Amino acid sequence: MANNEKLGAGVPFERIRRITGYLVGSLATWNNAKKAEERDRVKHTLTQKEEKHG
Repeated sequence: MANNEKLGAGVPFERIRRITGYLVGSLATWNNAKKAEERDRVKHTLTQKEEKHG
């Protein structure tokens, strides 16, 4: 693998969320209030430093 390639690049995946104890894939069946609640949540990401050491 070349240094500029990322492991898993190009592999499709589906995001799964744990909402109130249930695993949820799509938000298609959610009402507007629940969608707004999800949109307003804090999104956590890894920094480059954490990715290298984590």
